[in-house]
Amino acid sequence: MPLLPPFWDLMPFVAALMAAGAVAGFLAGLFGIGGGAVLVPVFYQMLGALGVEDAVRMHVSVGTSIAIIVPTSLRSAMSHLKRGSVDVDLLRSFAISVPAGVVVATIVAAWISSGELRFVFAFVAFMVALKLLFARSSWKLGNEIPGNPARSVIGFVIGLFSTFMGIGGGVFNNTFMTLYGRPMLQSVATSAGVGVLISIPGVIGYAIAGLGVAGTPPFSLGYVNLLMVAVVIPITLLVAPLGVATAHRMKRRTLEVGFGLFMLFVSARFFASLLG
Repeated sequence: MPLLPPFWDLMPFVAALMAAGAVAGFLAGLFGIGGGAVLVPVFYQMLGALGVEDAVRMHVSVGTSIAIIVPTSLRSAMSHLKRGSVDVDLLRSFAISVPAGVVVATIVAAWISSGELRFVFAFVAFMVALKLLFARSSWKLGNEIPGNPARSVIGFVIGLFSTFMGIGGGVFNNTFMTLYGRPMLQSVATSAGVGVLISIPGVIGYAIAGLGVAGTPPFSLGYVNLLMVAVVIPITLLVAPLGVATAHRMKRRTLEVGFGLFMLFVSARFFASLLG
């Protein structure tokens, strides 16, 4: 597809993006997540329907999802900082280890195949689903978050797997903090800051990793599609409150089970695509 295709050739692409943004925004609001875990599978299916080559569409889905997280994580982190709900000391201690995991993930992503990246996403999604479906709030590993070197290793792992999945790290960091007795509000607030540490180096890494790669959709900078970013961000921000309103009418455990089943479905779809 040429770099600047005719306007009418772009219309199906833009329409599909708007639909993807609406679905992702609603589910993100419903399940209380940044949207990456929703955006990646939606993008992957949408790009496939539009004929984007399988060799690049998983990479573009993940890279573009990371890019969309940048403004939302920045806005959320600043809001939580103003309210004093962020564990600033923990966030500072992650300042090197989390981005280090991001850098390693983008380097690996530049070399692995679409199938291998899908396998990583499917496996981690499956583990997240199990956690959501079977974990209990009473589960704890301790009363104090461990110090270094264990903390740095954990930060590295959070950055690594979040970047492979195109997410802001909320699922992993929330789990980490709550297992060590931190309240959910502080965990969510600190995760917004972790999202900044992941998304900024992540979008740069995926953009560089995909430079010169053939088959990416129009208006792509490496594995980051700028048109997708421009269309999806306002749509998700517009539709997300509808999901939030729906969530407030549901019990928290119902939401956890619902999102766990969604992640289980996504994992199964990606595993099935590997077999096909």
